[in-house]
Amino acid sequence: MKIILNPFLLLLIFLATHTRAQDAEPFFPWEHENPELFFEHTEPQPVRTPVKTAVFQPWMPVVQLPPNLDVHFVSPEPIQYVDISAKNIIGDLPLKNVLRIRYKDSAKAEDAVITIAGEKFIAQYHIRPGGTNVPLQINIEPSDTKPLDISGIGLSQNQLRQLSLNLFCKSTSKTIERTKAFGLKASLYHVYTAGDYIFLDVGYHNKTNLNYAIDAFHFRIDDKKISKATNVQSLEFSPEYTLFGTPMFQKNYRNIFVLKKLSFPGNKVLHIELHEKQISGRVITLEISYRDILGADNTPL
Repeated sequence: MKIILNPFLLLLIFLATHTRAQDAEPFFPWEHENPELFFEHTEPQPVRTPVKTAVFQPWMPVVQLPPNLDVHFVSPEPIQYVDISAKNIIGDLPLKNVLRIRYKDSAKAEDAVITIAGEKFIAQYHIRPGGTNVPLQINIEPSDTKPLDISGIGLSQNQLRQLSLNLFCKSTSKTIERTKAFGLKASLYHVYTAGDYIFLDVGYHNKTNLNYAIDAFHFRIDDKKISKATNVQSLEFSPEYTLFGTPMFQKNYRNIFVLKKLSFPGNKVLHIELHEKQISGRVITLEISYRDILGADNTPL
């Protein structure tokens, strides 16, 4: 079937289309009131570095730090770890259980968080800038700490000291081992165990009129019987804790020595050797058998 188009009809369609195109206004985005709505903004934006700020918790004790003064934290046990969140605060450990902090010279005084960890605790403090009329010594109280369970550390120095003091208060009317030499008498009064530790209560009596200036104690595990000097097997070690120092004594001296739990065969003995400072150099050796260690009493932690 053939389609015949009327020339007059084609002319009418052309005129109508051309008139509608002229009436329509052309649209250009740059002539709009807000051209940013139609064009993507390409100016480079500055990169903002996130600022790290300390997180201050409401339960943290607040400590005020003056600009030109030091604040000292006194710990009940040796300090193992310290973290200061602000770079404008410096600190050091003048003693094993004392932390000293202060603001750097000409540094801006800002808030910070200080974390202190001992052998068995961890504590955090909120540091704020303060005036001169503030406490400069902060005792780390148990209420400010949380328990810290680190495997392998065992008892803290503070716990060993308290247990040793309890043992020191016991009577010395009976002795387990004793020996005499150079007018001196050495005695083993008590043997106790607590956890992985052995507590030895040892005393000395000087019968002479010469003062005894202690040079050092030596702890060794030796063979009970020595046949040849070339075959001697000796293991020397140091105590984990000693209650008192090693001063000079005139008549009596007593101390508590704490050893890590040890075991040795029946053909060996534990020797505690006391040396006097030169020139005299008197030496007395107290012998403790493994049977004495096995017979130790338990002390409650």
